[in-house]
Amino acid sequence: MSTHASGGILDQLSVVGVIPVISVDSAAQARDLASALCDGGLPAAEITFRTPAAAEAIAAVAHAGTDILLGAGTVITVEQVDQAAAAGASYIVSPGTSQAVIQRAQEHGLAVLPGAVTATEIQAALELGVETVKFFPAGTSGGPAAIKALSAPFGGVSFVPTGGVNLTNLEDYLSIPAVRAAGGSWMVPQDKIRAGQFSDIRELAAEAAAAVARIRAS
Repeated sequence: MSTHASGGILDQLSVVGVIPVISVDSAAQARDLASALCDGGLPAAEITFRTPAAAEAIAAVAHAGTDILLGAGTVITVEQVDQAAAAGASYIVSPGTSQAVIQRAQEHGLAVLPGAVTATEIQAALELGVETVKFFPAGTSGGPAAIKALSAPFGGVSFVPTGGVNLTNLEDYLSIPAVRAAGGSWMVPQDKIRAGQFSDIRELAAEAAAAVARIRAS
């Protein structure tokens, strides 16, 4: 994937507006979940490396034939970057700013969203050619006010707040010009995933997609 293509992935995520952050126990769960999200009008998924099934789940979704924007999350090692790339992820999300992780993702031609909540971390990301960062954990790192403050000196940087984002405060984040999209897990609750209640998840995804449309139209 070219650098232009990796930038295009971020543009597409920006259009969707909300990135579901997913933790699954099996590839089958991931496939059903991806279908539910797409059917609900929220064609994006960040499958996290928080379970042993992550790489297999990413591969299953990548080969399922959906148009979902598929990423790998909680990526903290270069080995996980390699696994995510081999499985078919289009972008990498990391909780922190790791030079090794960023550079390996770039070597694979993948878009990368490193976690950054301080001016020092944002500058480190910029020095590695990254202009969009994951603001994580958003809720305990100052929330919308902190993003607004940081966007003043870093005018060319955009943010994807994740952690503590929900339907109630989504507008507070998406109304900030520097925010490309927000990450969240409220539409993919673990109990519903494990119970196979994917129709409920489809409805939650539709609700989130409708909220994005409403916020951006206001």
